[in-house]
Amino acid sequence: MAIDPRGADLKRLLAEDPGGPVVMLNLLRFAEDGLESYEEYARLLREKFLARYGAEIIYAGTGSTVLVAEDGQSWDAVVIVRYPDRAAFSRMVADPEYQEVTRFRTVALTEAVLQATVPWS
Repeated sequence: MAIDPRGADLKRLLAEDPGGPVVMLNLLRFAEDGLESYEEYARLLREKFLARYGAEIIYAGTGSTVLVAEDGQSWDAVVIVRYPDRAAFSRMVADPEYQEVTRFRTVALTEAVLQATVPWS
């Protein structure tokens, strides 16, 4: 299961760019004892990268009561981050300093969804 975006994923993200801001949906399933590692990733993300790339966390929260889902479709956490555009997200992911920090995210997760969204008119 993929945890981190790959080069081909980022190329597709940019190729399908409708322009304007992008809100990234993060659905997270933690490894046993992974929450602490993810919290370190989130701290470093806030301290070093969000302002640098014009991003902001819109929402972060723990998954709770599942009302409609098949078995295995519940998530441990949801994080929603807004970037000024897809290029800013891509630049952040390519930043060598950011790439060093992603190890905390990678070891923290067993499964993830990272999906760009397009606002409705």
